[in-house]
Amino acid sequence: MSATRNEHILIVGAGFGGLGMAIRLKQAGVEDFTVLERAPTLGGVWRDNTYPGVACDVESVLYSYSFAPSQAWSRTYAPQREILAYLEGCVERFGVGPHLRFQQEVTSARFDERTGLWSVTTSNGEIREARVLISASGHALSRPVYPSLPGRERFEGRSFHSARWDPEAPLEGKRIAVIGTGASGVQLVAAIAPRVAQLSVFQRTPAWVVPKSDRPLRAWERRLLAAAPWLQRWLRHLTFWKHELAYPGFVHHPRLLKWTSRLVRRWLAKQVPDPELRRRLTPSYTLGCKRILPSKDFYRALQRPNVELVDAPIAEVLPHGVRTQDGTERTFDAIVYATGFEAAEAKPPFELLGRGGVRLDEAWRDGIEAYLGTAIAGFPNLFLILGPNVGLGHSSMILMMEAQFTYALDAIRQLRDAELTSVEVRREVQRRFNERLQARLGKTVWNTGGCVSWYRTRAGKNTTLWPGSTLEFRWRLRRFRVSDYEVVRA
Repeated sequence: MSATRNEHILIVGAGFGGLGMAIRLKQAGVEDFTVLERAPTLGGVWRDNTYPGVACDVESVLYSYSFAPSQAWSRTYAPQREILAYLEGCVERFGVGPHLRFQQEVTSARFDERTGLWSVTTSNGEIREARVLISASGHALSRPVYPSLPGRERFEGRSFHSARWDPEAPLEGKRIAVIGTGASGVQLVAAIAPRVAQLSVFQRTPAWVVPKSDRPLRAWERRLLAAAPWLQRWLRHLTFWKHELAYPGFVHHPRLLKWTSRLVRRWLAKQVPDPELRRRLTPSYTLGCKRILPSKDFYRALQRPNVELVDAPIAEVLPHGVRTQDGTERTFDAIVYATGFEAAEAKPPFELLGRGGVRLDEAWRDGIEAYLGTAIAGFPNLFLILGPNVGLGHSSMILMMEAQFTYALDAIRQLRDAELTSVEVRREVQRRFNERLQARLGKTVWNTGGCVSWYRTRAGKNTTLWPGSTLEFRWRLRRFRVSDYEVVRA
């Protein structure tokens, strides 16, 4: 191999995806890589989301790298601060700190067909070249979405998105509006309801809320897990199968969810005795069509005397509050938008120009898609972590990331061993893959359950979820099949 050949690897993003990829490269003996992070610290969504009550909705033992178990969890479901500490600990444990470059926001990346290199420009004007570009910059959960409400900009109190929480905003004794009852809204409402004077929760569509078996881990349990690593592996295995066995209900046999929905309705009846409030909280669509939300405190919070559920649509935001379409005006000190993120309609994380100078947003003008959620035709030597159609409705996203780490690492090995200049997924391979993928999605509860969700575009295309098991995804990405790719040799 030529000594002058550029083999550098650039990873964009220092969240779970970027850091996990960096660790796997390090473990494989690959040292010539750099991780570029736009923020001054690592953590991704677990750095950015600091609202009260923020925690994972997958058990800690499964929402962690398989190659980096932790005995530091204090609860069965980890809170934000512990997840962030876990990531910081992994950086130190695996020695990837020297590869991190903070406050290096990528503004553009262009593929040079002559050299087979990516030229990457950052916000400070620096230009870096790399053989391989890996985007782990948060496809679905990095860009907050604000609702299009008349007058939103003229509100004179504090207003912010839940993912951009204002730590200076006072809560005690204040009148607060929370707009949205998705995953963030459910956690946030339960956490702040006891602290505020008045809380109005604006709900557009009821969510399926299920009991969350969260509890503190006892001291003896933590000591036992630390002393017996095999036990933690067994717990992870057990938790994995508990979630994995749920996927047929989402994908193959949505009718299986009817039995589960009856149990959830019974739990709702016990939690909310008031029949009118219970009616307003009961979804009219199939369980699983939208994200299922685990919580044991949300319904309790809504029944506090200082909390009201508002399901009348918002007409406009006023300088001092909100007016709903029924004519009611409410005054607030602060408005929190728990209204989610760009997902199905997500745009490229930065300007990406592939072969022939084609921009990724142009390539995606008919809807975002990729091959195995990881590679894109027309963009050689580019790999995505958590790209289109990698999301799950039933298990931990870390499982999907780890499959992509394996795939990208195998591609890098083959690029180096065979001295290839570039690999680019064949257009017909990507097209066939997505045709089959969309056909499978058409039969799932996400497409047939009678709801409007962030899983699908306004045109109805599901660009977010994977229509299979995590085992199938891992099997399909177990190795890089060079026959699926156009190859340019050095």
